[in-house]
Amino acid sequence: MTRGKRTQTRALEVRLLREGIIESVHSAQAVVCDDRGRMLYVAGNPETSTFIRSALKPFQALAVTTTGTLERYNLTDRDLAIMCSSHHGTMEQVRQVFNILWRCDVDPSALQCPIPPGQESSLQHCCSGKHAGMLAVCQQRQWLIKSYLEYNHPVQMLILSQVAELLQMPEQELILAHDDCNAPTYFLQLRQMALLYALLSSGNNLAMERIVRAMISHPQMVSGDGGFDTELMRLSEGELVSKSGAQGVQCIGRVGENMGLAIKVLDGGKSAKYAAAIALLKQMAWITPSVADTLESMFINLSKYKRLEVVGELSMP
Repeated sequence: MTRGKRTQTRALEVRLLREGIIESVHSAQAVVCDDRGRMLYVAGNPETSTFIRSALKPFQALAVTTTGTLERYNLTDRDLAIMCSSHHGTMEQVRQVFNILWRCDVDPSALQCPIPPGQESSLQHCCSGKHAGMLAVCQQRQWLIKSYLEYNHPVQMLILSQVAELLQMPEQELILAHDDCNAPTYFLQLRQMALLYALLSSGNNLAMERIVRAMISHPQMVSGDGGFDTELMRLSEGELVSKSGAQGVQCIGRVGENMGLAIKVLDGGKSAKYAAAIALLKQMAWITPSVADTLESMFINLSKYKRLEVVGELSMP
């Protein structure tokens, strides 16, 4: 790692090589923060703003872990893990979402995430676990269910207040928009996302520690076999907590070390964000060489004829 003179440094380049010839290039920004918001390493502009998308899910799940909802309905860590997921819609995962609703006595028809194309139920949507968690809180608090996705609904206001408190900023300064699953997501700076994941993985907050424990204990719930989040958490054996977001967002926390990494691929490239994450995790020694080799075989060496290459590194601001 090199020491830079300015906060903004050179962005990463993720290149797609076809038989060694560059076919496309993706620009990626990245930042590592500690749980006090201090930037430790930077590539590109840490103040790049974008929607956090599904990387917000562990913090939306705070509404569940801070309201007694888990205890009220005897929900398990597997249930909590699926609430944080962008799952693949496997039978195991769909049953887990159904289990949450069944325990809370909420009909699956209350889910307001879309029915995926070619599927039969909203239970199969990748965000159904998050929605089930919100509905569980509504049921426990006796809040109106049919409007649970409105910005001014009590469950959304609770989530907003908790995220604002973590970021130490006024609630009214947070910018919201509806995600593709119809739930609110937030427009944040990359450094704010890194701070959130540093706080999540710090072990200093019992409600967030419960979420991390659920995700790393049941990584198969968070995405699924072959999914980046699942495979990274499996291979790192409890040392990393990981959550992807759409349009090139990837967030990772180093458990117990008070550090969070946030990545944004500017053109939204999905494969590129995984390649950038692996390269940076290697650079910071957050993963072992053997884990890096396994991840590269899955997410960088795409086929016999094409692979991804990351150019650039993190610098100290």
